[in-house]
Amino acid sequence: MTQPSPVTFTQRVQQPGPGAQPGQQPSPERREPIGTIVSVSGSRGTIALEDPVGEGPIQGKNRISVGKLLKIDTDRGEVIGVVASMSAVSAPENANTIIKRLVEVDLVGEIIINGSQRAQFKRGVSSYPTIGDAVCHIDASELEATYGRGTASGICIGTLQQDNSVRAIVDGHNLLAKHFAILGATGVGKSCGVALVLQEVLQNVGGMRIFLIDPHNEYSNCFGNNAEVINPNNVNLPFWLFNFEEIVDVFFKARPGVEEEIEVLSELIPLAKKRFAAGRANHTNSLRKDDPSINFTADTPVPYRISDLMALLNARIGSLENKSHIQKYLRLKTRIETIALDPRYAFMFGNLTVDDQMANVLGRLFRIPTNGKPMTIMEVAGFPAEVVDALVSVLCRMAFDLGVWSDGGVPILVVCEEAHRYVPGNPNAGFGPTKRAISRIAKEGRKYGVFLGVVSQRPSELDPTILSQCNTLIAMRMANERDQAIVRSAIADTASGLIEFLPSLGGREAVAFGDAVALPMRMTFSELSPERMPHSSMHLKQAPAIDRPGADGRGMLEGIVTKWRSVTTFTRGDDHAQTVQAAANAMGDVPSTKGGVLRKTPEERPRINIRKPGSEQRLMEDGAGPSIRKF
Repeated sequence: MTQPSPVTFTQRVQQPGPGAQPGQQPSPERREPIGTIVSVSGSRGTIALEDPVGEGPIQGKNRISVGKLLKIDTDRGEVIGVVASMSAVSAPENANTIIKRLVEVDLVGEIIINGSQRAQFKRGVSSYPTIGDAVCHIDASELEATYGRGTASGICIGTLQQDNSVRAIVDGHNLLAKHFAILGATGVGKSCGVALVLQEVLQNVGGMRIFLIDPHNEYSNCFGNNAEVINPNNVNLPFWLFNFEEIVDVFFKARPGVEEEIEVLSELIPLAKKRFAAGRANHTNSLRKDDPSINFTADTPVPYRISDLMALLNARIGSLENKSHIQKYLRLKTRIETIALDPRYAFMFGNLTVDDQMANVLGRLFRIPTNGKPMTIMEVAGFPAEVVDALVSVLCRMAFDLGVWSDGGVPILVVCEEAHRYVPGNPNAGFGPTKRAISRIAKEGRKYGVFLGVVSQRPSELDPTILSQCNTLIAMRMANERDQAIVRSAIADTASGLIEFLPSLGGREAVAFGDAVALPMRMTFSELSPERMPHSSMHLKQAPAIDRPGADGRGMLEGIVTKWRSVTTFTRGDDHAQTVQAAANAMGDVPSTKGGVLRKTPEERPRINIRKPGSEQRLMEDGAGPSIRKF
């Protein structure tokens, strides 16, 4: 007697109910089972496929492969399983003859039918399958129900690899509020994926500000008029906004500080702030007794003048009884003067006057108000390499403090590209304040509306604490086993077997895990239009101008050398005139043969050559002979 074919759960729930009207009943396409459950163990089940022996594998959307979803009919609904592995059983008499195909699936959730007969996906399994339960392919509508159809805060970032007609949806709220990471090797489309995700956030998440740290200056064209691009040529970040550890790192150019000099700075910087606040700044060598009711720490973000700091330092030198200690003060004085006169640091020391503009700086950096540009792109590549760590530290620290002191009233997403540079896994590497600033955002930022996006090509070199705080991971192709192991350790999901795909993913392909996706999914990022794709101005060009026929290669080379030298050279009447004047005002005690002090106008400003500590600095005065100042 022929046994009737089993009827799947989908066919049962789609039968017309008691109140259905004639002509309204559905007529779904009958989906025959492709196999049955033969084993269940915890969160994993084994399926024996029923395809006839001798026929080739099923092609197209119904082709079964690792990573695809199948559904299992149970007494309460349909359990969703992700294919984890496949194997075949051969005939005993002939190893080349396959008699059974077996599929291992991770049981990740179930589809239930609500009162309106609409399919909904729910994580977890309330009714486990048993031996003999039927298994079917999952269709496009069920895939959409599984991957977030109807999610209020859902944003589309691509399509599913299993069925490219189904959108890949991530929950925008969970993506941001619980931090996220985008990981992948160089050249797999990681930057384009970052740009796509941030573009979708700007379009779909209202009130969110984005602060992107761009180490390669490649994102400036991706967001059109929605972004404010900041670089060393247009930013004013006063030195007094740096806390003590950060300004020490600047003065010592990212090298370990000298303990004696650091101790002197820790004593004098609060006094300089006190002088400014009391309105008693002076440029003499005498130290006034300031108002005892005003007190600051070296970390208090209030203005002070370099000239006050130098005056206090000179006063300390003059009061020394033991002249053998004078060298440490002179070395410290040289460090400060060298940095303040360096045109590369004009974004910190270039103001002609020092005033309290903290609110203006915060407003521009973090878009308060947005003025139609809710995003800031901080192009880091143009800043001096020695100050980049301190710069990232002060920016991330201010973002967190703004969230704290606004009681979460200014939601900010801080996206850190090449994050392994700033929060390395090696505890002896990196700049401590930068690591602490980003770690605070990762650990506590969500309480105050400050969220973190981590982007890295080397997750194995990234601080594992930071990565563990990112509840959504989007992983692209990775060939390095250490990188794969780090990602695997950060995944706590029943479908973590998808990590095995990482070495073989194609361009723009990724595997997404975590709270922002209903299930771990293999997906393909949407393709960006050419004008919205990231690009770096530092990339090699196919036809360099210097190699074109008729090009003046020697003249172009001399122009490159001139531009190269101009970065650290002041010349009268050039673009750095105001910076030079500001630095001269800050010093305030350089002797001159014309009037006793350094002339202040750009036209009269002499050319300055920065010498090594302990040498001489020669000021070439026009028509009056040189003035020499000993360091």
